[in-house]
Amino acid sequence: MRRGGCQCGEVRDEIAGEPLALFVCHCRECQKQSASAFGLSLEIAREALRITQGAPRLWTRGTDSGRQLACTFCPTCGSRLWHAPHEHSEGAAPTITVKAGSLDEPVDISRAVHIWTARKVPGLVIPAEAVQFPGEPE
Repeated sequence: MRRGGCQCGEVRDEIAGEPLALFVCHCRECQKQSASAFGLSLEIAREALRITQGAPRLWTRGTDSGRQLACTFCPTCGSRLWHAPHEHSEGAAPTITVKAGSLDEPVDISRAVHIWTARKVPGLVIPAEAVQFPGEPE
């Protein structure tokens, strides 16, 4: 069981089971959202996530692939918690991506998949052995 939540502690959640993948995303939206060089997204089965405290809010934005992304965040501190394809545009997707920095215990990124590497910040070195995609993988 993995537990996590927002920065102020108002929203808490837990994840049952093993994650499907860990992505290091170098797209501009993840850079803006994280105010950093990249975003960390832990892909899980949608039903594995359970909100244990609080009531997160939702904001929807477009993506570079033309889809709509539902972004869940804490209404008090604004911490991003997870993302899912917007249900009105694609139906209920079987997976969501939890913002890995919201977890109580850090994730090991040594085997993470790096995506949108064509947009990585200058000077950032991705390990040569890492699985990489210049854009969004299929």
